Amino acid sequence: MTKKEKILSAAQETFARCGYAGTTMKMVAEQAGVASGLVFHYYDSKENLFMVAGSELIDTMIAVLREKTADCRNGCEGLGALVKAYLDFTVENEKTFPTVIRCSPFSDDNPDLDREKIGAKFRQLIDLIEEFLRKGIEDGSINDLPVVQTAFLIYGNIVGAVRTRFLTPYKVPDLYEECRRFVMNSVCA
Repeated sequence: MTKKEKILSAAQETFARCGYAGTTMKMVAEQAGVASGLVFHYYDSKENLFMVAGSELIDTMIAVLREKTADCRNGCEGLGALVKAYLDFTVENEKTFPTVIRCSPFSDDNPDLDREKIGAKFRQLIDLIEEFLRKGIEDGSINDLPVVQTAFLIYGNIVGAVRTRFLTPYKVPDLYEECRRFVMNSVCA
């Protein structure tokens, strides 16, 4: 792993643990085992580092979702695989995924961040959901529903489950499985 990659990984873990306001470039440097100046050299500012950290996680997640859904036979199967892969990704990346939650365009943690830029990144997940809804409506595996609104409702459900798991004191047994089941029962024919 290069020093730049170590810094990014350290930033993802530190932002996930401490949030944007609670993280300093010095903390990231210490976590990465590098000099503070090197963090600034690669990322210029804490805001830029935060945006890159969140964006990289989203890019990785989207790649994983595409891989896990590539061989699905119909829209319903693809949507089920997407929801499962998304929820699994959050667990598999437990130490870093909260960075994505904290840089969400729906987060009030950082009102001064570029919400348009962040929103465009998050839109990729919604676009994937829409893709499977359209495919399923066409192949008959998903009920004829308004695609955009349904995609946002699904997005809200899966993101809500993740936020509940990571950000609240509630320990809901089988929350992810029930979330997936709820989504599938709501849309599949």
